[in-house]
Amino acid sequence: MRIGELSKATDVPVPTIKYYLREGLLPAGELTSPNQASYGEAHVRRLRLIRALIELAEVPVAQVKEILESLDSDTEPLHEQIGRAHRALTPTRRLTATDEARAAATAQVNELIERRGWTVEPEAPALATLVDTIAAMQTLGQAHLSEYLDAYAEAVEKFTELDIAAVSARPTRDQLAESVVIGTILGETLLSSLRLLAQESISAKRWGRG
Repeated sequence: MRIGELSKATDVPVPTIKYYLREGLLPAGELTSPNQASYGEAHVRRLRLIRALIELAEVPVAQVKEILESLDSDTEPLHEQIGRAHRALTPTRRLTATDEARAAATAQVNELIERRGWTVEPEAPALATLVDTIAAMQTLGQAHLSEYLDAYAEAVEKFTELDIAAVSARPTRDQLAESVVIGTILGETLLSSLRLLAQESISAKRWGRG
């Protein structure tokens, strides 16, 4: 397809596609003449991924380029590729908490990971975010919320197995990696929405008017 057809297929304006091409986010099409190039399904998938990263996850363009370069690597293991993408997608947060609460939260999280036998890199941003979140709960007098950490972890592990099973069915390596990245972005919103709906329903049954 030509660039105009690629624009219609992805709902991305032609000037934006040309910008992505200049920045190296989108691979060049196959030249069919000095002024014309042809694009295929791989370009459609890549544009969807770029849009998800920039518009949904609000990842800066420079960081998007780094993620895409990792996904395009022929030598880096798939686990490492996805890990780099996850780290770029995980926001760096520093929640208000006392040093005492943060130390206690660190111990609690480390014990949880050891009990569950999870393989987690020490520098994983989500690890620091979890520690800060639990520490903030304790500082704000809501320590009871973290008492269910093991139950939460078990539930998360179950639906994460479903996530991995779903994307593992993708036929090619690049499609699998792209599915993991997009699934991570949209999955957070999906789970958050389902949780809020479940909370509303359970609250209505427990405390709602007869």
